[in-house]
Amino acid sequence: MMTIRDVRHHFILFRRLLPLGLLCGAIACQPTAPPALETVKPAEPAWFRDITAETGIDFVHDAGPTGSYFLPQIVGSGAAVFDCDGDGLHDLYLLTNGGPDAASTNRLFKQLPGGRFKDVSKGSGLDFGGFNMGVAVGDVDNDGRPDVLVTQYGGIRLFHNEGRGTFTEIGKRAGLNSPLWGTSSAFFDYDRDGWLDLVVVDYVDYDGSRPCTNARGQRDYCGPSSFDGTVTKLFHNLGSDARGVVHFEDVTVSSGLSTVPGPGLGVACADFDGDGWPDIFVSNDGKPNRLWINRKNGRFVEEAMLRGLAYNNMGLAQAGMGVAWGDVDGDGLFDVFVTHLTEETNTLWRQGPRGSFRDRSLASGTVEASMRGTGFGVVLDDFDCDGLLDLAVVNGRVYLGPSRNESILGPYWSRFAEPNRLWRGTTNGQFLDRSDSDPDFVGNGAVSRGLISVDLDDDGALDLIATTVAGSVRVYRNVASPRGHWLSVRAWDAKRRRDAYGAVVTVRSKGKRWVRWLNPARGYLCSGDPRGHFGLGTVDSVDAIEIAWPDGSREEFRKLATGEPIPVDRVISLSQGEGTPLP
Repeated sequence: MMTIRDVRHHFILFRRLLPLGLLCGAIACQPTAPPALETVKPAEPAWFRDITAETGIDFVHDAGPTGSYFLPQIVGSGAAVFDCDGDGLHDLYLLTNGGPDAASTNRLFKQLPGGRFKDVSKGSGLDFGGFNMGVAVGDVDNDGRPDVLVTQYGGIRLFHNEGRGTFTEIGKRAGLNSPLWGTSSAFFDYDRDGWLDLVVVDYVDYDGSRPCTNARGQRDYCGPSSFDGTVTKLFHNLGSDARGVVHFEDVTVSSGLSTVPGPGLGVACADFDGDGWPDIFVSNDGKPNRLWINRKNGRFVEEAMLRGLAYNNMGLAQAGMGVAWGDVDGDGLFDVFVTHLTEETNTLWRQGPRGSFRDRSLASGTVEASMRGTGFGVVLDDFDCDGLLDLAVVNGRVYLGPSRNESILGPYWSRFAEPNRLWRGTTNGQFLDRSDSDPDFVGNGAVSRGLISVDLDDDGALDLIATTVAGSVRVYRNVASPRGHWLSVRAWDAKRRRDAYGAVVTVRSKGKRWVRWLNPARGYLCSGDPRGHFGLGTVDSVDAIEIAWPDGSREEFRKLATGEPIPVDRVISLSQGEGTPLP
């Protein structure tokens, strides 16, 4: 593990050797534009096909008027996939960013049988405008229906699910109040009392009257170093009162999170130290990342440097945006991947021993110059179901660069466009770039931000949904062939009638094991599927499934509730209390 002296030594040494661009935050400075990526040439059968037109989803993101370089518009907006009306199908909620005076609003699309979507925004209660950033989904009052939280430049808004696709705003009444610039957020149960708490990552104290220019003297978007960072907010869910109204308490100060501010963009809530209690990881833009370790008494202690996650292996704080975590090397411990600037490298920290992380980006095969872009949304999932995690990243610049795809994006936004990237996972935590095989997903360049992986039609193949700044949302059907066997597991808290956020699911078969850590708040500004998807490769049967539940209990399942053996190539639901208890 790197000591403070080591960190300082590396920082001084590499600051002398590295170009200025590597020392900048995501929106901090304006280095020379990188060379254009090579033209995409299909080499293998594609994994993804753009089916946006076929779905009926016609959403176009409103970023507001151009020319003023208003910083929130380049940060982008996210999306959520969830079952808004309880019919068992994945619906889609998309955010816009035109401001409170714009005609555009967020839109809710209901999935119909057959895979098409219908716009049900009007009358849903979710069709409002504003500078909307991120979205988190969770059942805050344990009534069996998922509720929706939206972060904004200047606030947060919580909407209670009334059933049948209608929502009522309850944030202020519930005690949720924050004037800060909210970005990514997540529901999780940090005190294991059965009620979902809320963490909201906040960016900078932005002053829109302060103009910024790049190194060439051009007007451009400001960087995070131009403004003070702000604190990550933590809200404790106190449960529902006698009238059924849920209440939250702001515990940012008492929990310790107020001690270290930062320009936060991404968040991950999971057990980073292996004690069974959820912790909070925050990716910061141009500042050290933060890892808030849960002390089990309502307080958190920041330990990112001690555990190896604050800096890269050169002792540098990079421009942290999106966060993904998963077991890339098959050792049963989750690893962490964070996206960064084009001039930097995305970073993969592998865990081992438990609770300790090391930057293994170079060995992972994801740092070659031709693969780089300013990454935001990111997912680690098994797209071809071969039992190994794959990697997808969506890109888009935050400062002026060479024009790409101008005929589609126009003269302004084309200067921020970049292609996306896709890697196939191999053994030992390594990845092979297969971007040239997936022209639909990689594209000719867009200003992409959010990315969700979800099996929209429950056929076992994870599809992708990407949001863009001032562009259309894109839906990509997984057409990978051949694919291995698979299993999708829903961990269900029957007592509280909701998905068990924070559950750890392990599938075992024929001497192999696969682990998934369940929480839909992943990537960047997005909320995805709360289920765990497992690619099994050639394995055609399951010996057992073990679930470590959020309350600390553990169970093993060898059969379904119906008594039949656990199948493969199916979506299954396992309820707490129906398995065999484990010590």
